[in-house]
Parts: sequence; C-alpha cells; structure tokens
Amino acid sequence: MRKIGFVIPWYGEDIPGGAEMELREVATHLQRAGMDVEILTTCVREFSADWNENYYSAGTAVVEDIAVRRFPVRRRDTAAFDRVNRRLMEGQHLSLQEEKTFVEEMVNSPQLYEYLKDASDDYALYVFIPYMFGTTYYGMQACPEKSVLIPCFHDEAYLYLRLFRQAYIQARGIIYNAMPEMELANKVYDFTTTEQICMGIGMDTNIHADAHAFRKAYRIQKPFLLYAGRKDAGKNVHTLLRYFAEYKQRHGDSDLQLVLIGGGSIEIPASVRDDVYDLGFVSKQDKYDAMAAAELLCQPSHNESFSLVIMESWLCGRPVLVHSQCAVTRDFARRANGGLYFRNYFEFEGCVQYILTHPEQARTMGQNGGAFVRENFDWDVIVEKYRAFFAKLTEE
Repeated sequence: MRKIGFVIPWYGEDIPGGAEMELREVATHLQRAGMDVEILTTCVREFSADWNENYYSAGTAVVEDIAVRRFPVRRRDTAAFDRVNRRLMEGQHLSLQEEKTFVEEMVNSPQLYEYLKDASDDYALYVFIPYMFGTTYYGMQACPEKSVLIPCFHDEAYLYLRLFRQAYIQARGIIYNAMPEMELANKVYDFTTTEQICMGIGMDTNIHADAHAFRKAYRIQKPFLLYAGRKDAGKNVHTLLRYFAEYKQRHGDSDLQLVLIGGGSIEIPASVRDDVYDLGFVSKQDKYDAMAAAELLCQPSHNESFSLVIMESWLCGRPVLVHSQCAVTRDFARRANGGLYFRNYFEFEGCVQYILTHPEQARTMGQNGGAFVRENFDWDVIVEKYRAFFAKLTEE
C-alpha cells in the first residue's frame, strides 16, 4: 500500500488535545506495523496558540520517528471568526455567509491544500482529523476520492453547519471512536454511500497497577472515589464535587474521600476540604496505581468521544461511574458490564453505595471492563482494523 497521509491542524510531541493524542498514537503504531505514514499539518504550534503565527518552519521534519510535513498558514480575520463563533456558541442560527466566514477565518493553509492535489498520486489515502477545522473542510475538498475522516463528532453546534454536511458526505470513508458517535453522525449527515467503521482508540493493555504503592506514597488509607482528567467546567467536575459534598452531609459517619488527579484548578467546597485530595499532575504509573486503589473511577463529563480513563480504570481492575447524559461513556459501561451511570444526585448516591457495599460485584465489573478493553481496543486489534479498512477503501 502506498503512503497514508494524516492531516491535522497542528502536530507535535507534547501538545494537548484528544484528537492530537489519538493521531500520534495511531501514526506510531501503524508505522511500527510496517505501514508508510506521514503527517501533513500547518506551522501553528497548537490549539491554544495564535493561529496566525507560523511557529514551526515550513518543510519536512521527523518527530518521534514520524515524517511531518508542515505548511504555513495564511493570515486570518480573528475578529470576524470570533464574532460568528460566539453567535454559534450562543445557539444562534448562522446565515450561509456566516458559515463561510467561520471556515474561511479559522486555521487554514492554501499551500497545504495545493500540495494535497499535486501530490495525490504519492498517497493511497488522506486521513483528516478532527472535523471542525479549515484543514479538514478545505483539505478534503482538494481530493475527496482519497479522503477519510476521523471526525470526533459531538452533539454540538458545529456538527450542524450546512457547509460541513455538504462537504463531508463526499468522503471515501469515515472512522468513528464509538457507536453513539456513529449513530449521531448518521442522523445528521447522509452517509448512506460512504464506507464507515466504528474503530475505537488503541490502548496499551499491558498495565501493571499497585494499589498499595499509591496508598503508601500519598498516605491515603481511607476508601476513595477517583477523578482523573482536566478540572474544568467542560468536564463537569463541579457536579462531582457538589454531589460528593452532599453525600458526606447525608452520610455523616462515612469515611469516604475523593481524589482528583490532572491539570487545572477548581474550588473545593469548604465542607469537604479535609476529604478531598487534589494531587494535580501525577506520573502515568501513579495514575494507574490510584485507579487500582480507588473504589471506583467517576467520569462525570457529559461530552466524551471515547474516554481513555475509563478504559484505563478497567485495565486496573476497578469499575467506573459515568454520567448518563454522555451517550458514549454510558454505552461503554453497558456494553462492557463494567460500571454504573447516574443522572442526578440520588442516582449518584445509590451507585456509590452499591459499589461500596458490594465489593465482589465491583471487582467483577472491573474484570468485565478489562476483558472488554483487551478484546476491542488492544493495539494489535486496532492496527489490523485500520489495515483492513484502508485495504477495503483502496482495494490494494
């Protein structure tokens, strides 16, 4: 098979973001499996940087053994973009001209799009990730017959833009992270003639976790719930803290504690400050050890396209508690029989009480989840699924 070109707005060793991390891992494992891959991206540093600044030099470099070809961005009208993006976020309907402003004035590289056209014979496929950026919208139109989309769809305002619906139905193939994402996509877009697959995200399933090591290192001996991830409003961590505070008030004799790991900051209710440990960033091994030591991992987010942390918790043998408003994590918990879900405080309390008072069932949920991850998301499984899907699209 000829080269696979992965197209993303920015790329680097340590830049944050779920799509960015997913692409780094996919590209690395496909290359290790013998596939010829290349990253096609802009010179912008990362999502939170100035999209008008060409931070990296244009040209080809090698990043963690992967060839990366960078192209400069053109200057954009930031004020015009911010104006229409704000209207979109406020739930206002955009005119077609405003949609055009949205895609035209975000991160874009005309030189990248020209390259995709001119060099198309050198590539078997172009794979674009994620869906809402100019590099995907314009890049896919440069060579639609070779375009594969990894959209990372959420039920959000961007999903319903008419320009996206018109452009993305031309894709040769679509790769989803989870079944609810695939179901959502097919409600909004007409993908009836497009090859689609629910791929998932690859995982290193050879995890060793030591609960005793975590308790000893951090001097936490009481039972605890664990949250792992960014501590910001988008992850709904404030709801977890509020529910934990109410739980402690209603169960005055409970010695249950809450451990938070990950970046960001959040105000902890005064009533439970002595029972909440905010550890900030920890090493990957410490994260695994914390998962093994926890009664359960709670993922309160309403909006996830996969959720690596619930998979990691299962590989560490512990059940998960997720918010029922997140279709993806709820679906995983049900399919794996690896956890419970809640939609309000009283369901949260009931789930926590069940896990605390049924240790054998909790252990079984963790084991079920671990088996589910190994069967569906081990890297050997994912690499073969990619290889077969690409072969089907190219008939090579």
